[in-house]
Amino acid sequence: MAHIRPVRTEADHKAALARIDELMDAQPGTPEADELDVLATLVERYEEHQFPIGIPDPVQAILFRMEQADLSRRDLEPLLGGRAKVSEVLSGKRPLTLTMMRALTTQLGIPAEVLLQEGGREAEQQATEPDWNRFPIAEIVACKWLGRVTGNALAQAEKLMKDLRDLAGGPQAATCGLYRKNDHLRQGAKVDPYALTAWCWRSMAVARKEKVGAFDLSSVDLEFLRSVTKLSRHSDGPVRAKKFLAQHGIRLVVVKHLSRTHLDGAALRLVDGMPVISLTLRYDRLDNFWYCLAHELAHVGRHFAHDDAQPYIDDFSAASLPGGQLPKEEQEADEWANEALVPQSVWQSSAVSSNPSPTNVIALADDLGVHPAIVAGRVRYVHRNYRLLTHFVGSGEVRRQLGYSDC
Repeated sequence: MAHIRPVRTEADHKAALARIDELMDAQPGTPEADELDVLATLVERYEEHQFPIGIPDPVQAILFRMEQADLSRRDLEPLLGGRAKVSEVLSGKRPLTLTMMRALTTQLGIPAEVLLQEGGREAEQQATEPDWNRFPIAEIVACKWLGRVTGNALAQAEKLMKDLRDLAGGPQAATCGLYRKNDHLRQGAKVDPYALTAWCWRSMAVARKEKVGAFDLSSVDLEFLRSVTKLSRHSDGPVRAKKFLAQHGIRLVVVKHLSRTHLDGAALRLVDGMPVISLTLRYDRLDNFWYCLAHELAHVGRHFAHDDAQPYIDDFSAASLPGGQLPKEEQEADEWANEALVPQSVWQSSAVSSNPSPTNVIALADDLGVHPAIVAGRVRYVHRNYRLLTHFVGSGEVRRQLGYSDC
C-alpha cells in the first residue's frame, strides 16, 4: 500500500480525491483496494468537518418522506389534522405542533430532532420571557409544591418556577394558556393566567410520578365512560376509578386550585403525549366528581386525536366564554358526559324528571347502575336548585378518599 497522508487541508483533499479516482477500479482484496478504503474514510471525515450537512428543513423532510413512501397529501391528513392543516404546513404557513410531530415521528419515521427545529422553536418561544414575579410564588411555596424553600422566595421566583416547569416536563410543558390565547379554556374573565399555568405545571408534575399501563386512545369512547361511571356504585368509587384509569394509561390526579383560577378540572397531556385528568375538588361532592371526571374523559376520547396538543381547562360555573356560547369541543364533552351518567332518553322517560323524590332518585340510580349522587346531581342542575337532595350528593366524600397531593 502506498504511503497515505492525513487529509487536513484543501490540498490534501484534492490529492486524495485524485488518488481515489485512480483506484476506483481496484480489485477487492488487493493493496490498492485497501488504500481506496482508507482514503475514502479520510476524505469522508474531512468533508464532514469542513462541509457539514445541516439537519434538513422539517417541510423538506416531510416532502422527502412522502416521495420515498409514495404518499399523497391526503395520507397526511390523519397525521396533521385535516386537509387545510396539511396545506398550511407544507406551504410553511403553519408551524408543526407537538401532536403533529409525534404523529410524523411515530407513523412516518421522521426523526424528532428534524421536526423539532420548527415546532421546538414555537414551543420555546411560548416558554420564554414570562414575568416570573407574576406567578403566585407565596401560595406555591405555602403549598410545598417544591419542597422546603429557604430564603426570600420572591427573589428566587425565576428559579422556583423553572424548577416547577422542569418537574412538569421542561419548556415544552409550557402550553397551558399563559403565552397565547387558547380557545379551549372554559372559564370566566377573572382568571389569572400565571396562576393557571402554575396549576397546570403542578398537575403534570404530580402525574409524571404515577405509574400507568398502556394507553389506547381508540378505547376511550362513550361505553368506556359508562364503564367508569358504573364504578360509582361502590363506596370507594373514586379510588376504583383512579385505578381503572391507570390500568388504561390515563393518569388521574387531584391538585388544589390556586387563588384566582376558579377551576374544576382539566384534560392535559404530558410532553410524551400521555393523557392526564386533573381535578381540583373545589366542590367536594360525589355528583360533582363524577361529572367532572366524565367531562374530562370525553375531551380525551373526542378531541385528543386531532387537536393541537392544547389543554382543556374547565370552570363549570362559567356558562360560556365571554361574548358567546361554549366552544364546540365543550358542547361535545358535555354531551358525552351527560349520556354516560344519565342518558337523555332515560331521563325524559323517568319519573324523576317530573317528581324528583328520594324514592325515584334511588330507583333510577339502580336502573342505571350508578350512585344516587349522580341522579341527584342531574336533578339539582336541571332545576337549578342546589338545596335539593343534599343528603344524596356525598359532600366531603371524594377528598376523604383521594386527598390532595399538596396543601
